[in-house]
Amino acid sequence: MGGAGSGVALIPVLNFLGVDFTVAKAIGLFAGASTTITSSIMNIKRKAVDYKFVFPIASMMLLFAPLGAYSSSFINEEVVKFFFMLMLFYSASMMMFSKKKALLHVESQAVLFLVGGVVGFLAGLLGVGGGNILIPLLALLGFEPKKVAVAVSFVVPFSALGSFFTYASYVELDWVLLGCVALSAIVGGYIGNYMMHFKLDQSQIKKLMALILYGLAIKLLVHFVL
Repeated sequence: MGGAGSGVALIPVLNFLGVDFTVAKAIGLFAGASTTITSSIMNIKRKAVDYKFVFPIASMMLLFAPLGAYSSSFINEEVVKFFFMLMLFYSASMMMFSKKKALLHVESQAVLFLVGGVVGFLAGLLGVGGGNILIPLLALLGFEPKKVAVAVSFVVPFSALGSFFTYASYVELDWVLLGCVALSAIVGGYIGNYMMHFKLDQSQIKKLMALILYGLAIKLLVHFVL
């Protein structure tokens, strides 16, 4: 309903329930990819994808997301959790306050390659698809919102799966849990999408999602303080 990848909320919730943080990241990535890959296929069929715009972001995210996921194995888990907490605060604030007004008007392909690389690495490291970081960033750089939305829906599933397979190569996964969570995320995604378009006010839902993410971020902050 909030337009954010499920992993951003799913990862801390699973971790609070006792699932290892790295395993939770892998499950969140798979669930997030499962819920968004359908929209990517639909956009391709509708010929809505601007491949000239998408290619620099997609290529760098596909390269750097697995690299970020692999780097996570060498970084202290508490450090990764701290940056995940910052990302939660960032995502919540973008939902709650951002009007997505452009600060710059960038047309350079080099900037798109840079954005894709940085966001891809952070997404892999934190175990998220990267859409919640990428969308506001591209909007601030002055790119057209509809083009950004289509590009992100195209890129995120593949960067998420790349990161997932990297995590799966060095952590032990509970495949039954993975399947249950992915199936539930798909069903929940369809229900949430229906409710957003036909029953509920999207701006209010985004504020509600922001409050939930703030709550998760504060819980992580309490963990560091105490």
